[in-house]
Amino acid sequence: MTAEDNNNLFPDLLTEEELIKFLRISKVSKAQDYHNVIAHLKRIHDLPCIHICRQPLYPIEAIRKWIEEKTVLEK
Repeated sequence: MTAEDNNNLFPDLLTEEELIKFLRISKVSKAQDYHNVIAHLKRIHDLPCIHICRQPLYPIEAIRKWIEEKTVLEK
């Protein structure tokens, strides 16, 4: 996979569906509704999110930074 392919898979702003794929929630969660997992992450773990036209979008760089911060905290 090239860097260009990766940019097409994960643009600068992810939709909730793209974020679910990016975080591999379907692989690690037993939840019936993965959107509930995202809501929990936003509410309890401060998952970065912006809203445009009432639609939640997730800045990829903020998500990567959030993952890094969570990883450091859990060590």
